[in-house]
Amino acid sequence: MPATTAHLAKAVEPSISQLKNWVKEQPQVNADETPWVVKGVKEWLWNISGKKFCLFHAGDTRSRKELEYLLGKSFQGVLISDDFSVYNGYPASAQQKCLAHLLRHFKQVEKLKIAKQVELAQVFLTLLTEAFTNHRSYRQTGERSLYNQWVLDFKERLKQALDTWRPQAGYAAGLLLTSVKEKSHQWWYFLDHPEVAPDNNLVERSLRLGVTKRKVSGGSRSMTGFSHTASLLTVIQSCRAQGRSVLEFFREALASVDGDDIVSLVPAPDSFVNQFS
Repeated sequence: MPATTAHLAKAVEPSISQLKNWVKEQPQVNADETPWVVKGVKEWLWNISGKKFCLFHAGDTRSRKELEYLLGKSFQGVLISDDFSVYNGYPASAQQKCLAHLLRHFKQVEKLKIAKQVELAQVFLTLLTEAFTNHRSYRQTGERSLYNQWVLDFKERLKQALDTWRPQAGYAAGLLLTSVKEKSHQWWYFLDHPEVAPDNNLVERSLRLGVTKRKVSGGSRSMTGFSHTASLLTVIQSCRAQGRSVLEFFREALASVDGDDIVSLVPAPDSFVNQFS
């Protein structure tokens, strides 16, 4: 089995190299990472995903160097991610932090059972839920004028909520509200750019196959094996996203090993006609 995996991974190397270069030029990407064990040592399976592609990377760190390997020293598009420190300060044209994570943080504040902090949490949980609802409605209807009217009103109410509750916040809530205010251009980027999702669900869904593989296999015996796994996961998830046969892709890749043609994982241009489908 390891020999077969290595053979397939070698065959798809040109396809993955082409996809990796293409990804660096995209207008927006989602990024995330998950632990992976190699000979008892924690390594990291990284993922960069978009509407019709998925790029896995076997990283030996959870540091900025892995992100730079995938996207370059800087990225000219929008980077959607969680609020993990490695993404903070990375030079992208813009960033959107995952509001679903912020929602979960406020739910933790709500569980503190301290009256004022519960009230604070509920105010911001209501605002966050409203933001998700209105963005989803825009995606379904495309009614930009109505969406823009809501955004203006929402921004004013968000500012009022921050002004009211920051002086009353406890330690945990205070950290959240400081982040919401100081990183407003990253938490709320989607308000003025609704083509960008307010959450990181796309890449989290893409990572599930890797998480399942890790649970079944227990990890990898070597970094080389880990790298091979990342390559095969890239093919599987990208083909699935594009509605292509995974087996047929592997057949074509194997058949092209001694030739000059690359079996491409880059999505066809018409895949991007409807960004909200």
